[in-house]
Amino acid sequence: MDIYLGIIFRTTVIYLVIWFLFRMMGKREVGELSVLDLVVSIMIGDIAVLSFEDLEKPFIRQTIPMFVLAFLQITLAFASLKSVKLRNFMDGKPQIIINQGKIDEKAMRKQRYNFDDLLTQLREQGIIDINEVQFAILETSGKLSVIKKSDKEGSESQVPFPLIVDGEIQEKNLDKIGKNHFWLLDQLKEHGETKVKEISICGYIDGQIYIDKNETKK
Repeated sequence: MDIYLGIIFRTTVIYLVIWFLFRMMGKREVGELSVLDLVVSIMIGDIAVLSFEDLEKPFIRQTIPMFVLAFLQITLAFASLKSVKLRNFMDGKPQIIINQGKIDEKAMRKQRYNFDDLLTQLREQGIIDINEVQFAILETSGKLSVIKKSDKEGSESQVPFPLIVDGEIQEKNLDKIGKNHFWLLDQLKEHGETKVKEISICGYIDGQIYIDKNETKK
């Protein structure tokens, strides 16, 4: 009887611990988990299972690794909020797979992403003909974001390019739209902005830029 009570107790406590830890680590849909999120989730689950295999071991000792993993995950998450480079290193960067209607085979090889994967994800979004696609972006979660060509004859859909993210200028995206650092600074001045570090997002779409400031850095 004591064994069954011990299992019930541990099950209840482990359930509450896992619920608490995942609440602390933040909310994400399963399909949006990064590689690190997935690894931590699997490890916490494995540790939880091990806690039931040997009821003789001190319970608190078996839960400590779960708290350590959660602490590491939360610490890295906060650090990545402050550093775009760390975030790109940890989660990777979105990759344009179809650019202006043309498939980028080099980008696909870099991501180890094959044509079967591409066609499958396009079909999931109701797209059979690749010619319907203007841009397809492989997100860090593995999801394919698709922007279709405009239905209007002679016009094309536009994809937004982030030019500033978390106060850091995205030089590669400036190159993609044929602009440079000085052009961007001039555009910011026209919008009354002089401090790049105070800008959360500055995007470019259809020849126009939009700006969202980081109010916490005022």
